[in-house]
This record gives sequence, C-alpha cells and structure tokens, in this order.
Amino acid sequence: MIRRLITEGLGTAWLLAVVVGSGIMAERLAGGNVAIALLGNTLATGAALFGLITIFGPISGAHFNPAVSVVFALKRELPWKDAAGFVAVQALGAILGVWAAHAMFEVPIWQVSTKLRDGPAQVFSEGIATFGLILIILGTVRFRPAATPAAVGLYITAAYWFTASTSFANPAVTLARALTDSFAGIAPISAPGFVLGQVLGALAAWIVGGWLFERRP
Repeated sequence: MIRRLITEGLGTAWLLAVVVGSGIMAERLAGGNVAIALLGNTLATGAALFGLITIFGPISGAHFNPAVSVVFALKRELPWKDAAGFVAVQALGAILGVWAAHAMFEVPIWQVSTKLRDGPAQVFSEGIATFGLILIILGTVRFRPAATPAAVGLYITAAYWFTASTSFANPAVTLARALTDSFAGIAPISAPGFVLGQVLGALAAWIVGGWLFERRP
C-alpha cells in the first residue's frame, strides 16, 4: 500500500508539473497568441498522461484523480480506506507539482490565481469533461486495458478544446491550479463550481458506465 500511495502522489505531482510548467512555457513563447499557448499546453498534458499511466498503471492503477478513485470505490474495486489514502496523496502531490513547476521557471513558489472561470457553462463543461473521462476509463478497463494510457491521453487532449473550461476533470488538479497565477490557473472563488461539476459528472458516469459495461453471461 505504501508503494501505491507513493505512486499516486508522485504521478499526480508529475502531472501538475507538466500542466503548469507547459502552460508557463507556452505563454512565454506564444507571443500573446492564446490559441498557440493552449495547443502547447494541451499536447504536453496528453503526452505526459500517456507516459505516466503506462508506467504507474500496473502499480496503483494510475488514478491521479480523486474522481477516479471514488468511482472505483463505488464499484467496490477499491476499498474505501484505500480510496481515502489515494485522495489525500493526490491532493498533496498536485500542490507539490505546482510548486515544482514554479521553481523550474523561477517564479514565486507561493501564488494564488486571479483567473476567473465562472458561470453555469463552465460548471456544465466540467461535468461533461469528467463524465467522458470516467466513461473512457471504465470502458477501456473493461474491454481493452492495454489501451487505457492512449485513450485517456487522447481524450484529455480533445477535451481541452471541446469544453469551455479546458477540461480540468479532476478535483485535485482544480485545487492545485488555484495556487498558480499562470496560464493554467483558476481563481479559488471559481474552484467550488468546477469541483461540483466534476463530482456530478463522475457520479453520472458511474451510473451509466455500470449499466453499459456490466458483465453479462
């Protein structure tokens, strides 16, 4: 269990270092072109997810996301006490990953985002993004486990662009991104709405996925 917890914390930290670090780099190099900056941020995140899930999946399942851990607990495939441990280290790892990105780019370690992402459309977008992510995971785990790293990486790459919120789809990511006033940030006042959308999307995916992918004789 210790190895699994360390894997979840390390993987989530690495993911946030990529998300925030690539956002800082993209913003610096894009010359004010937000579309180019978002593209750079997107490609780095999708590629990193593929690598991280590939190497850490066999150890912990490579959740890196409280929504995923809770859904697997609801499915009774992960004990609740283990899920609680996963969520704790995911949150801690996410914050450490943000701070690591700040250190790499020589910006202040402690920051609070001022980037507002408010409104019903943003909350709905997070619900859709998380719903799709959980369905992708449940479907690939059920039918093609070896395809999970590619499927998740490609889905997040697409969801950056087809959702108004740029697809956080992860409560730990949302919490940590409130602590960076960079391209990837979200103001703390906007974070609860994102988390609400993510929770509702994850629960909907658990219900729908349980019906679609249940094992039948």
